[in-house]
Formats: sequence, C-alpha cells, structure tokens
Amino acid sequence: MKTSPLLPPAAFDRRRFLSRGALAIALFATPGVFAEELLRTPRQTEGPFYPDHLPLDTDNDLIIVNDSLTPAVGEITYLSGRILDATGAPMRNATIEIWQCDKNGAYLHSGTGNADKRDKNFQGFGRFITGSTGEYLFRTIKPVSYPGRAPHIHVAVKTKGRERWTTQCYIKGEPANEKDGIWRSVKDDAQRAALTVDFAPLKDAKAGELAARFDLVMGFTPAG
Repeated sequence: MKTSPLLPPAAFDRRRFLSRGALAIALFATPGVFAEELLRTPRQTEGPFYPDHLPLDTDNDLIIVNDSLTPAVGEITYLSGRILDATGAPMRNATIEIWQCDKNGAYLHSGTGNADKRDKNFQGFGRFITGSTGEYLFRTIKPVSYPGRAPHIHVAVKTKGRERWTTQCYIKGEPANEKDGIWRSVKDDAQRAALTVDFAPLKDAKAGELAARFDLVMGFTPAG
C-alpha cells in the first residue's frame, strides 16, 4: 500500500481516497449548511487556461500524478461540496472539473506563464462524477496568486444535454480579492460571498492539511 507523510490516516490508500470513502462522508456531514434559502452560484468566465492538453491522469487527486511517489508542492487542501439544481435537489452523475495553477503560478496549458518552472508533480486538472447526494471531493493545493489575479480555482460542471458551466472559487479573507477584476465583477455581496470560502485547517490532520467547502447551486434542473 502506498503511503505518504503528507496524508491524514484516512487517506493513506489512494485507491480508497479515489473511491469516495470515509473521508468524503466526514467532509460532507456539515450540519445546517442548507438551513437558509439557497442562492444560485454566480457563473464566471472560464478563462484562457483550461488545459489544451489533458494529462493522462485526470482523477480527483491532483497531488500525485499516476503512481508517482513525489507529491506536488503546496498546502494540501481537500476541496469538497455538493452540486444542487435550481430546486435544491442533489445532482447525481454530474461531472465536475477543476483546474488551477501550481505553486509557481503555472497552468497545465501551452500558453501559461512560468512554464519553465511548472511543477511536474502537480496534476493541474481533475474530474469527479457526483453520487446520489450530489457530493464531490478533490485533493489539491491551496490556490496561489499570480500577476493580475487573486488566488482561485476554476470549476466547471457538465450535465447531460448542456454545455460546460463554469465559475471560480476564491479564498475568504484574501487581501488580493479586492484587486481582482473578475472577483469584483460580482456586484451582489451575497453572490460574491458564495464564491469566497474558508480554507481552514482540517480537523485532526497531522500534517497541516486544509479543507474548503464549495457548494454549487445551478440555475437549472438536469435533463431527463
């Protein structure tokens, strides 16, 4: 069994992590998340750096590429949440994708800046198909800033019969948000808050991992 000192005990076995095991259940069990009226998640630009050459490894663990033993550089973060439709019902079998720059500000894209410094151990892109409760889970790094942008993670959702829907996830309390034109383009405070989440220490983590919960409420119901 492959192990790493960067992982909490529940995630030592990568196959168990990828199969949506006990760690996922713990992260989704947040009481009172949907006690208030649901707010639809604002759509945001896809940006220019959606990968133009997808990696061979496109799973939900961006820290380890294939069976490499060398993890990506950065603050390990478990990004989780649920995808809900316009009525608040969980969206099953929705494909969610994330992509972001590495610790050096380089994307998995031929036009990225800092290409010569790209972390070859960072997958840069991942996919996950939601289960019956609409849940998803990724293991990635805490996003970092690069010239012109605050730290962010790009998020896309694909459902049957619809084009890719995109938005971006930001760090709550990050000073660079106020200078980011895309973040500031959302004028409604509640909608902006829906894109801006806590990256907080994961409870009982042994190596300083973080957890961020980013729930998505689509403005449509899935096709039949």
